[in-house]
Amino acid sequence: MQASAVKHIKMTRVTQMGMLETDDQLAVEEPLEIQVVYGAAGDRITKVISVTMRTPGNDEELAAGFLFTEGIITSREEVANLQLDGGTGNKVTVMLSESATPHLQTAERNFYTTSSCGVCGKAGIDAIKTISIYAQQNDTMKVNAAVLYRLPIALKKQQEWFATTGGLHASSLFDADGNLLLLREDVGRHNALDKLIGACFLENHLPLQRTILLLSGRASFELIQKASMAGIKIIASIGAPSSLALQQAEEFGMTLIGFLGNEKFNIYSASHRVVFE
Repeated sequence: MQASAVKHIKMTRVTQMGMLETDDQLAVEEPLEIQVVYGAAGDRITKVISVTMRTPGNDEELAAGFLFTEGIITSREEVANLQLDGGTGNKVTVMLSESATPHLQTAERNFYTTSSCGVCGKAGIDAIKTISIYAQQNDTMKVNAAVLYRLPIALKKQQEWFATTGGLHASSLFDADGNLLLLREDVGRHNALDKLIGACFLENHLPLQRTILLLSGRASFELIQKASMAGIKIIASIGAPSSLALQQAEEFGMTLIGFLGNEKFNIYSASHRVVFE
């Protein structure tokens, strides 16, 4: 992530010993407009899909990941190119190929999403659930409990900006041996996951059924939804899952692990993928 993800400020630290004027760093939160251009040559249509509050950096990945996890696009071939606005840097235009037909009805939004919520702009309940093109794929992925124990430590070591700001969520991918494959940070947990999936989408690395997704915070519904879109079968979180997240994980046959840390965790669904040897 680039240095613009952090803002240097002056602040006053108060302790029982008194007050101290000192330097600090904050995670940057700025709006990002995502728009798509689609249609046949000579009849191209430009449509703003969403404005999301995010931490600058990996914005093309965020836009691509958002469009994919929302079900608006389904394959890398649909994307002709992506353009980050060179002025403000707060707008990404996704140019679709002339043959691509975006599924805009699946993501009718009020064009504003906060950094804390990935579904609050949805127009209705039916628009919340999106069906993954990888839902019916067979998988044989298993993970050893000893590998899971190591993941939080590996994640913490790589969270560069969280270490200085304490204000960024992280989504990360590991293989079955516990090797870190990819990590993305953002002030919004859903943005961090969209950046992660977007990076894999743009590199044609989907589906991700042979990976473990580790979330730095709690596992909420929208994160399970996005993970399912990428074909992920094992999700572990440092925090707790929500009831709707568990319901979604059970529906898609996903292994959901919570409270991972200090060599312990809870398994909430599909425990057959965790082995103890």
